[in-house]
Amino acid sequence: MTTQALPEQDRPPIPTEIKVLVAAAFVIAIGFGLISPVLPQFAQSFDVGVTAASVIVSAFAFFRLLFAPAGGSLVTRLGERPVYLIGLVIVALSTGASAFAQSYWQLLIFRSLGGIGSTMFTVSAMALLVRLAPPLIRGRVSSMYGSAFLIGGVIGPVIGGALGELGMRVPFVVYGVALLIAAGLVGLMLRGTPLRHIPVDGALPPMTVKEALQDSAYRSAMVSAFANGWTNFGVRVAILPLFAVAIVGETWAAGVALAVGAATTALTLQYSGRLADSIGRRRPIIIGLALSAVSMGTMGLAGGLVMILVLTAALGVGSGLLNPAQQATVADVIGNGRSGGKVLAAFQMCQDAGGIGGPVLVGLVADNAGWEWAFALSGLISALAIIPWLRSRETLVVHPG
Repeated sequence: MTTQALPEQDRPPIPTEIKVLVAAAFVIAIGFGLISPVLPQFAQSFDVGVTAASVIVSAFAFFRLLFAPAGGSLVTRLGERPVYLIGLVIVALSTGASAFAQSYWQLLIFRSLGGIGSTMFTVSAMALLVRLAPPLIRGRVSSMYGSAFLIGGVIGPVIGGALGELGMRVPFVVYGVALLIAAGLVGLMLRGTPLRHIPVDGALPPMTVKEALQDSAYRSAMVSAFANGWTNFGVRVAILPLFAVAIVGETWAAGVALAVGAATTALTLQYSGRLADSIGRRRPIIIGLALSAVSMGTMGLAGGLVMILVLTAALGVGSGLLNPAQQATVADVIGNGRSGGKVLAAFQMCQDAGGIGGPVLVGLVADNAGWEWAFALSGLISALAIIPWLRSRETLVVHPG
């Protein structure tokens, strides 16, 4: 066996079921974006301060992380499709209930329940992609799925801001209804797809995390997932906008920085999946981590908006190269013939842990030692994540001829 590129015409087409999941991801991302502009303000409408409002936002991510192991176990026991649909319904109902919350604590409970549902459909969606995606186009499928979330996440806040003018509760109702429609469509379109792992004589049992950790590629993916969560889902979203405002002195600078990062990531995703399916997974991951390390590590030295945007664009390219290849690697490790709910949940936990812990630690360093050291720490995290990949195996393997 050898790793080699295949002509585009020799690659299998993207299954219809995956296109359905991509469309659902787009709807989910738009909906999440609908409520993101109004959620902190809605929380503060219950006469609480900034810290309490921030807890409402963080509770969703915290319960995603906390419930991830249980979500992985549910996928193994019940199958991908039921857990995906149940997760969507939980998020839909909890989001709809948030619109009618009468106190801060009610809102906190509803958002926490939403985090539980979110990790259920996130882990099961990853498991569905692993099971349904032909091995030779896993990078391309990961790019499509990531692009749907990213583009939906950019469009959502624009619509959400407009809906917020009708009342802060309106976006929650719209998102809840949209999720119920998405769940119905996915359930209808995937109803005939055999997905659940049914043990039979001679069949491989579900993969365990212990078994996956014996593979150097999975160990490397766990490390880079943490670094990716820290840098691209944590610091880039939570700390970079604050830095841009501090340097430029205008609040609009935060939006511009986020938009540039999202745009370059989205553009890179149009090509990075095919690249990972052609030259292998390791090289795009290493290049992506290197770009993240350099751009984020030197961000604190930027003295103006132009340099911030240049480094943010490089960071977006790094993220776009890293994500599809990294997810394809994990899918390669599990393979199409096995259930890997717990393996995927552990991978997702590493990314969520980085996304939650990164902004907190970087914020503390920024307050006590300055922006330069804060961003240097983030660059170091990405740089260290390169090391295991230098000795990791390449998982894209093609039979010649």
